Amino acid sequence: MDVKIEQSWKERLSDEFEQAYFVKLTDFIREEYGRTTVYPPGNLIFNAFRHCPFDRVKVVLLGQDPYHEPGQAHGLCFSVREGVPFPPSLVNIFKEIESDLGKPVPHNGDLTRWADQGVLLLNATLTVCAHAAGSHQNKGWETFTDAVIHRLAAERKHIVYMLWGAYAQKKGSFIDASRNLVLKSAHPSPLSAHRGFFGNRHFSQANDYLIAAGQEPVDW
Repeated sequence: MDVKIEQSWKERLSDEFEQAYFVKLTDFIREEYGRTTVYPPGNLIFNAFRHCPFDRVKVVLLGQDPYHEPGQAHGLCFSVREGVPFPPSLVNIFKEIESDLGKPVPHNGDLTRWADQGVLLLNATLTVCAHAAGSHQNKGWETFTDAVIHRLAAERKHIVYMLWGAYAQKKGSFIDASRNLVLKSAHPSPLSAHRGFFGNRHFSQANDYLIAAGQEPVDW
């Protein structure tokens, strides 16, 4: 099966594409795109990998589901295209960056600029039906994205993992904190941001760790 994913990732994940769960997932996704509106556009499902090859990953930021309203999702967790109003979680992310690093809130919410610096903006589920949050959960995507994190954890070290909220923390629970920096806090959603996301200083901590490991910090 030909999966259009960035080459360095394709080499490491080729075994996954042959697994029965992935074949079944692919059939399901093709059917969904054929019958209804699904986000992101099909050519952007693997956008996070395109901008962030395996050997360039410095930070992994785990989301759960793509945005499910028109024009928002483009294959990078928490990110929206330029000109699209910021969803509430992204507003809070920018507020924390401003508080932590003194950087003003940017004019657009397209986080491609982070991805191009080595931030893997990975949702657990890579597709969703329009207006139906969680509609593609438990179809196989989670198994695939678990494999992505396992491969990184096995082959790479000195990566910063940002695990916001219980779901991300459970998904990243196996990561070796002696080889990497694992940062945990509440989710930036308005429902939980005041319970520990605000003030977590994850962005400055990430950069301090990267510098200490001899890497370039991220321009957040």
